[in-house]
Amino acid sequence: MARAVRFDEEGGPEVLRIDTVDVADPAPGEVRIRTKALGINRAEVMFRSGQYLLQPDFPQGLGYEAAGEIESVGPDITEFAPGDAVSVIPAFQFDEYALYGDLVLAPARAVVKHPAHLDWIEAAGSWMQFMTAWGALIDIAGLGRNETVLIPAASSSVGLAAIQVANAVGARPIALTRTHDKADVLRDEGAYAVIVTETDDLVAEVMQLTDNQGARVVFDPAGGPQFAELSKATAEHGILFIYGALSDEATPLPLFSVLGGLQTVRGYQLFEITGDDARLARGKSFIVDGLASGTLKPRIDRIFDFEDIVGAHRYMESNQQIGKIVVRV
Repeated sequence: MARAVRFDEEGGPEVLRIDTVDVADPAPGEVRIRTKALGINRAEVMFRSGQYLLQPDFPQGLGYEAAGEIESVGPDITEFAPGDAVSVIPAFQFDEYALYGDLVLAPARAVVKHPAHLDWIEAAGSWMQFMTAWGALIDIAGLGRNETVLIPAASSSVGLAAIQVANAVGARPIALTRTHDKADVLRDEGAYAVIVTETDDLVAEVMQLTDNQGARVVFDPAGGPQFAELSKATAEHGILFIYGALSDEATPLPLFSVLGGLQTVRGYQLFEITGDDARLARGKSFIVDGLASGTLKPRIDRIFDFEDIVGAHRYMESNQQIGKIVVRV
């Protein structure tokens, strides 16, 4: 028997509960993991509250990210063995696997042996953020040396990961944040520049920083009215990624700046990367190398105990965090 977090109705953090469940033996293509830590992600909050692309099937589990030890493997698995220290990459949907538990099944293709110097907390807090940033900025956009990327909501775990990924290839990450509260942290985390959108003129600041060229890439998790300003700050032939819907306001299509700048507006999901074996392998290699060298390092904001999963979700919804929220199992 194992413990697993589940919920029977959509709603706030309080709908989450810890159940005792049976966990099957791993089938072909699967491993069973004794988890040590879990990464908490915005997608899980949205799914729990009925704002995600999938509909829950009650009783519904949760969880995209975990780190722990292999407990057993499926009959065809040769690359992993019991006792291996591994992390799980989000490469499946909530109706396939759920990682909020102390003993879980995971598809072997989504599992990776992380660098040995990482502790369980760091290992559990790395893969969603770095793979999301790598997929858009490197695999799709081909961001390179001296190119500029704008990163709204830069204090999120994915925003901080995007800063590090951009720096790893010699690009210039410009962090956007609403107030001055997080600006110093973003500079310390490696932002080339920080723009405070409540007080600064976003377009004027970007143009000054880029010799009036604009940013080649925008990596936006929010949408909303600011999207028009982001387009105006984007270079000719630039690409604007939208990978989330944090704003609850309408997102305008800035027709004239898109047309005049020959810009690409592109929806993006992590699963287009992790659902492709070749792209997933390239992402694993980039991130493992970066974690091993220290070029990539997750910033852990706060750690919760498994028994306080409700508190972890409530804290995620508060938007106070700078970096990753992790649960210790």
